Amino acid sequence: MTRSFALPAAAFLGFALLIPADRAQAAAIVGQPAPDFTLTDASGKSHALSAYKGKWVVLEWVNFECPFVKKHYGTGNMQKLQGAAIARGAVWLSVNSSASGKQGNYSPETVISMLKERNAQPSAYLLDSDGTMGRAYGAKTTPHMYVIDPKGTLMYAGGIDDKATTDAADVATAKNYVQAALDEAMAGKRVSTPTSTPYGCSVKY
Repeated sequence: MTRSFALPAAAFLGFALLIPADRAQAAAIVGQPAPDFTLTDASGKSHALSAYKGKWVVLEWVNFECPFVKKHYGTGNMQKLQGAAIARGAVWLSVNSSASGKQGNYSPETVISMLKERNAQPSAYLLDSDGTMGRAYGAKTTPHMYVIDPKGTLMYAGGIDDKATTDAADVATAKNYVQAALDEAMAGKRVSTPTSTPYGCSVKY
């Protein structure tokens, strides 16, 4: 496999990681009830967090044009996490909060095609083009990850792992915060890293 190297920060001016002050978002709080939502997926089915009470839920903000997202899908890392979580009974919801006309906003038909091309395995891909859900959770980057327990309590919020690069080789040596949070919380243990700084491209609200 060809090694892809992390590019200088200047190369990602088009993928700013910081949210302007006038567009600051209130983040959901770990240890508190996760904000409820009702959204339609790419197949036209409605999903509400309240409907998944009694199940573990993972939220993944996604934009397939983002190089950080490409890192995790190109290596199969995200698909592996999705499959493992769902196999343990969790619900995995990919969320796209890109506004109409912004990078990453696709038609439902295109979304379905892209999911198949990447062999992605989310339980559903939610369309949040008005950004209501994204702002409720304070989603800043793609990816930005959240883990919610069966009681609806937010257990983890932050980055997917501790290697904030686009280098595919880093996946193998990174500490995966999402996997760790699921492993610990499902075992009834305290989540050792309940929050971390998310990294990636800015959500295109």
